[in-house]
Amino acid sequence: MSARRKQVICMKEKLYPLLFGGDINVYSVARAFWEQYRIRVTCYGKFPSGPAYRSSLIDYRVNADAEKAETLVRLICDFAAEHRDGKVMPIGCSDDYVFLVTDNRDKYPDNVIVPYIDSKLMGELIRKEHFYELADKYDIDHPGTFIYRKEMGHDFELPFKPPYICKPSSSALYWRHPFQGNDKVFVLKDREALLDVLDRCYAAGYPDTMVIQDMIPGDDSYMRVLTCYSDRKGRVKMMCLGHTLLEEHTPHGRGNHAVVITEKLDGQSRTLCEKIRYFLEEIHYTGFSNFDIKYDERDGKYKVFEINCRQGRSNYYVTAAGYNVAKYWVSDLIEGIDTGFEICQKESLWRVVPRKISYDYVPSKYHAFMKRMEKEGHVSNSLISPDEKNWYHKLWVWHNLRSHVKKFASYYEKQK
Repeated sequence: MSARRKQVICMKEKLYPLLFGGDINVYSVARAFWEQYRIRVTCYGKFPSGPAYRSSLIDYRVNADAEKAETLVRLICDFAAEHRDGKVMPIGCSDDYVFLVTDNRDKYPDNVIVPYIDSKLMGELIRKEHFYELADKYDIDHPGTFIYRKEMGHDFELPFKPPYICKPSSSALYWRHPFQGNDKVFVLKDREALLDVLDRCYAAGYPDTMVIQDMIPGDDSYMRVLTCYSDRKGRVKMMCLGHTLLEEHTPHGRGNHAVVITEKLDGQSRTLCEKIRYFLEEIHYTGFSNFDIKYDERDGKYKVFEINCRQGRSNYYVTAAGYNVAKYWVSDLIEGIDTGFEICQKESLWRVVPRKISYDYVPSKYHAFMKRMEKEGHVSNSLISPDEKNWYHKLWVWHNLRSHVKKFASYYEKQK
């Protein structure tokens, strides 16, 4: 009998994860299910490419229309009909897929478990301007913020000085209205550059508000990422605070994590976690949540940028630190086990760039920690699994790692 079959039998019910997407997020979640339960997940993606394509850990199926509501619903329903002997859990690995899975939950058969909050709460949280209102209510610090509306034109005053951060309030709507130079996040040196971005964004048809923020000083190593899991009763069961040391800097990849460490919490970071735990439980949040945060040395505070209503792209940093993300879904929604509250205090190093890139671009004061993690064997890369058997996937990873050399040389000034 196979290891996969043995593990599934150990659950109260069989579980069939059904992932949507094709990027590093998908591969990380699939890897977590394999490592914890020896389950080979099924995944639908739009393209025959990317880290999930041809992986031996994933039954990857191409459907160019997977991001269309009617197609996604049909795929879920058909898959559930084929697996009536267990529970099917559709997991979105990008915002669009999460929204579609959630918005259509009343159309699925009874053996489908949707691991997300309801559409109303999700809609409130993903709109950045509303999230900042909630942050103020629950005493969660965030950057100085101005909400810009199209009708304001050029007639508005900002309560902070340049440089500015500018980003869409609704990322999902933003990517549906592309224009030349439509960066994920804009870093703008003056008002003239800000006005140009606003004009081009709305000329492309973007219909929502834009968020203009005070730019917090400091390089990538001032960033943090917090991943949490809240059970079906809204109780936070796991929190893992990652200290980002390096991010990607390509126009569409800006803000994607490249190197993250987990470390022992100090009093200030523990207080941050306690605030966010209280916030999540007060709003009765369920499932995974992910927060982007930056430390502001001007006033010594951690400031939250946004919440993602799903596991983050870099979620394997959590699994690698000893908190397997698949385990929380299964323990809560399949086995009904109360795991108790866990907060990460383990030290580890996660990266998705070549070792040399991490040492070339991460500030030198972190090199000793990184070398110690390497010596102790606490290093991971989401895309490099010892269980991966497919040589096409391994070749894809090799090319991906090589590509970072050119990308960082083009878009990032080396640390001195």
